[in-house]
Amino acid sequence: MISVDAIGVEFSGKTLFSNVSFVINENDKIALMGKNGAGKSTLLKILAGINKPSHGQVSAPKEYRIAYLPQHLLTEDDATVFEETSKAFHTIFAMRDEIEALNKELETRTDYESEDYYKIIERVSELSELYYSIEDTNYEAEVEKVLKGMGFLRSDFNRPTSEFSGGWRMRIELGKILLQKPDLILLDEPTNHMDIESIQWLEDFLVNQAKAVVVISHDKAFVNNITTRTIEVTMGRIYDYKTNYSQYLELRKERREQQQKQYEEQQKFIQEQTEFIERFKGTYSKTLQVQSRVKMLEKLDIIEVDEVDTSAIKLKFAPAPRSGNYPVIVRELSKSYDEHVVFNDAEITIERGQKLAFVGRNGEGKSTMIKAIMGEINFDGSLELGHNIQIGYFAQNQASLLDENLTIYETIDQAAEGDVRLKIRDLLGAFMFGGEESTKKVKVLSGGEKTRLAILKLLLQPANLLILDEPTNHLDMKTKDIIKDALKEFDGTLILVSHDRDFLDGLVTKVFEFGNKRVKEHFEDINGFLAMKKMENLREIERKG
Repeated sequence: MISVDAIGVEFSGKTLFSNVSFVINENDKIALMGKNGAGKSTLLKILAGINKPSHGQVSAPKEYRIAYLPQHLLTEDDATVFEETSKAFHTIFAMRDEIEALNKELETRTDYESEDYYKIIERVSELSELYYSIEDTNYEAEVEKVLKGMGFLRSDFNRPTSEFSGGWRMRIELGKILLQKPDLILLDEPTNHMDIESIQWLEDFLVNQAKAVVVISHDKAFVNNITTRTIEVTMGRIYDYKTNYSQYLELRKERREQQQKQYEEQQKFIQEQTEFIERFKGTYSKTLQVQSRVKMLEKLDIIEVDEVDTSAIKLKFAPAPRSGNYPVIVRELSKSYDEHVVFNDAEITIERGQKLAFVGRNGEGKSTMIKAIMGEINFDGSLELGHNIQIGYFAQNQASLLDENLTIYETIDQAAEGDVRLKIRDLLGAFMFGGEESTKKVKVLSGGEKTRLAILKLLLQPANLLILDEPTNHLDMKTKDIIKDALKEFDGTLILVSHDRDFLDGLVTKVFEFGNKRVKEHFEDINGFLAMKKMENLREIERKG
């Protein structure tokens, strides 16, 4: 059990949160929620012992082990994938090496009756008892199991970590955390760089094998599947709900409605007292009553309504110019890089107005197919774009293509056309760029902020074929909901590469699966596809058995 007692955090005289208290129990699975900037990551770092609170304290039992996965990290480049992941067992290795060293020392010493000799024997006995009581001394099998679950191939095990992207290094670090089997796992956006199968594997691990977990994530399905408790950080305080995310949303809605009602009643009361004071402040017979009401108002705790809800703001695409009946037709398309075959003889036909998803493990060719459609790479086979196709494209590196010398407002002002220009301020507010934020230069924005801005810019440009490659990695749930609703009403054609099941749910009606050098067409929505894949995987396990 870990106890958080009346902690507070202040930055440059500004209070981020204050007097926050809660307890994390054994096997708690907690979602840490709140808008960007509310203090979620700061609170996670305090729990990890990386940051210290300005006030209060965090206490845990002496042997309590806490493991923390930050949002951004880099593993060292001095090892292979297998070696780096095996560092999770460094305490076991150190124990084994110390036992061997002490045993060698006992072989060479002759002072059998000395106090030092007896101390060495006691130390060896103590370490040996601990070492052989640990189940994971067969660490190689454990490392292999975790790496394969995280999406690594056996051929990746001996490759240097330097050959992998930041997302794959994130998986290595997550694998190390899972292998340590800590008492508390702290995860900050763990699914941003994972495909759907790896996320499902992680969910299963966290639910069935991990002890306590606290997670920050914008993946609604992931959060719902693993958590049973939600702690919301808002306006400098917390609300603790013993429910998963979906139930928390309902309870939060009820709480805010109640707050709004109490706020309005209090404001009415304050107005009545103020009017009485103003009316009778010069009347001798009412002096005591006036003074009493002044003192009462001074002591009154003003009710606050939590954060303005932007759900009423609606994003709508410009009407899509009419395209041909078949925006994309792919026939016998193959792509290789030297000896590495990405896929062979791919067949894809996309009809006007369809909304579909490209899914599959990372590295199986989803982004490669998009590059072929965009005309960015050479390939073997045939690929035809339909009549009058106008493509709107969001790549994973789209944020880096923004003009860094423009302000946020100028970036959107240049992209907006027609009636939407009248709602630029509202749109910026919906994407968390309201007020003074809109005057910031693009060059000072974080990676996540640039991603949000790039998506908003794209959605304002006329297109009849939208291609979005992992657009939701850095978006909070409110922004994702706004974009999803807009995409549902988009009257053009949509190709979406995403691992975010909740974002795909109710949005796409067909799935193209990339894997084993093939592209397979599925005529189900994402839930039907995942249900079918689970059955396939179970049959494969039975066949292997």
